[in-house]
Amino acid sequence: GVGAMTWSPLACGIISGKYGNGVPESSRAALKCYQWLKEKIISEEGRKQQVKLKDLSPIAERLGCTLPQLAVAWCLRNEGVSSVLLGSSNPEQLIENLGAIQASAGGGGTSAEVLPKMTSHIVNEIDNILGNKPYSKKDYRS
Repeated sequence: GVGAMTWSPLACGIISGKYGNGVPESSRAALKCYQWLKEKIISEEGRKQQVKLKDLSPIAERLGCTLPQLAVAWCLRNEGVSSVLLGSSNPEQLIENLGAIQASAGGGGTSAEVLPKMTSHIVNEIDNILGNKPYSKKDYRS
């Protein structure tokens, strides 16, 4: 009966794709107070995350959504998640992120919401790429 409230479903912007070619000067990770984020992005683990994003891109394309919308929908689809906190930097990002649950949201060019498209097959495909599926009580019972 307890649910999680997730924050930073876009991993501080990493899932947006803006760090695919390093750290742009205009990004949050370029700020002095976000040195930890920059170090995370340029680390070996950060490079592995970028590869996983490339592997997730075909799934997003098949669903007709952006990677940020896929990430938000994946979080919401998780049975242990009650709500997702979005940290949008501008109205365009908010509109894009809302495309995960709202039909006709602009920004990503989606025509239908993403959440209903998150079938167990799609979620398993994503979980296999990420390799970090959380375990529920049901998993321990079997």
